[in-house]
Amino acid sequence: MRIGIVILPDQRWAVASRRWRLADEFGFDQAWTYDHLGWRDLVDGPWFDPVPTLTAAALVTTRIRLGTYVATPNFRHPVHFAREVTALDDISAGRLVLGLGAGGIGFDSAVLGQPELTPRARVDRFAEFLELLDTILRQPATTWSGEWFSAVDARSIPGPLQTPRPPFVVAANGPRALRLAARYGDGWVTTGPQQLDSAELWWKEVTVLRDRFDATLEAAGRPLDSVDRYLNLDTSPIFSMSSVEAFTDAVGRARELGFTDVIAHWPRESSWYTGDEKVLEAVAAELPRLRL
Repeated sequence: MRIGIVILPDQRWAVASRRWRLADEFGFDQAWTYDHLGWRDLVDGPWFDPVPTLTAAALVTTRIRLGTYVATPNFRHPVHFAREVTALDDISAGRLVLGLGAGGIGFDSAVLGQPELTPRARVDRFAEFLELLDTILRQPATTWSGEWFSAVDARSIPGPLQTPRPPFVVAANGPRALRLAARYGDGWVTTGPQQLDSAELWWKEVTVLRDRFDATLEAAGRPLDSVDRYLNLDTSPIFSMSSVEAFTDAVGRARELGFTDVIAHWPRESSWYTGDEKVLEAVAAELPRLRL
């Protein structure tokens, strides 16, 4: 079991750098940050872009893998994003992992003045985004003409350090997105259901999603153990960092369901993921045992 931590990009680097250093020192396996132009009711507060944030994080850490959670085509084009990915992978010495998702209908799309897309259209766009990004990162030059994106002799030289490219961790809950995760994913990440009042019901629905992904992998002809499985613990009604006991219980249940990785959030002083950093420190002390 590997354990990752999300550090929201909501603080100036003079403050945030401490968290990234500690994530590395504490022994977390991955440190992620949100890839949004603004997020929910935090849109009116401080917010910073993930690419320079991850670049800075790469320079103050030595071991931990660094990732987007998750990058979407809401405001990213595969041609430019491939260049950013190549640079991040180089600067981090091959520690980059790409969380990728279809994108929602919130601030990220509205701020650009684009029309709201249907769920089907968002997945259509995501399928093309994944295919083109994968293609660009794997070959030195790409020309592409699609419904959503175009590329004319897009270069990817020298290419990422990780070959054939950094791992794709594809976010998926619905059937079509699960098929994309089965096709392109080195990993699959799920939030499970959201806005449920019962933790037991949440775990029940996570089990259903796990079974659906197993069936999707089998239909795609991929072995069940060929794709890492990531679970975001913090869409459960119980915040994973509310106590060491809550975190230990969540990790154990995720392990029983066959997840290889769990993702938790750094406790914040208020609003989303409100908690105490002392709990995080206590959890960090338990990481060697929790991985077993």
